[in-house]
Amino acid sequence: MIFNPKAYRAVPVGIVIRRQPGVTRWQKWNWTVSGVLLGTGPAKWRELRREGDVIEYHAETLQLELHGADSEAYQHNLHSQVPSLYVVMRDGAGEAPYDMLLVTASPYEAQDYTDSGEEIVEKVAMPSAMLAMIQSFVAEHYEEEEFIKRKRDKKRIDLVQDGIGDPRIGKAADIYASPGLKRRRVN
Repeated sequence: MIFNPKAYRAVPVGIVIRRQPGVTRWQKWNWTVSGVLLGTGPAKWRELRREGDVIEYHAETLQLELHGADSEAYQHNLHSQVPSLYVVMRDGAGEAPYDMLLVTASPYEAQDYTDSGEEIVEKVAMPSAMLAMIQSFVAEHYEEEEFIKRKRDKKRIDLVQDGIGDPRIGKAADIYASPGLKRRRVN
């Protein structure tokens, strides 16, 4: 596929993470993606709001990339009950509890990240401004493919087969013998 710059759009999206006390003694904190901010600048775990033990952070700003080739996936997302963005993250290697990897509007791409089990994929409702932007992108680039039923080939299946098995085997008694092995005589 040739890269078409007209069928590509990138938008900065801030990821908002909420930390609240865990509900069991084995989990001290519960971390969830609580929202996204459209068009934000760079940030690294900047505190946005605090209410008692609950804290919301602007964890990071990632680029939401829209590709014309993925417009079918975006179309599927827009027709879901709650159109969403998917945030892909991994347990943090440094001071941060999580490393943000990706934000996507494609449910197919998000599902691919769930296969390994190493990444955490959180679904968050899409803000109305982002919903409008993705709807216009899909309207511009989505082309529904016409379903074409596969036709059978013209191979004849009523022909009679000459012999049984592999034609390299010389006699009927050796049908189950491997054709490449030569047997040694044991005295």
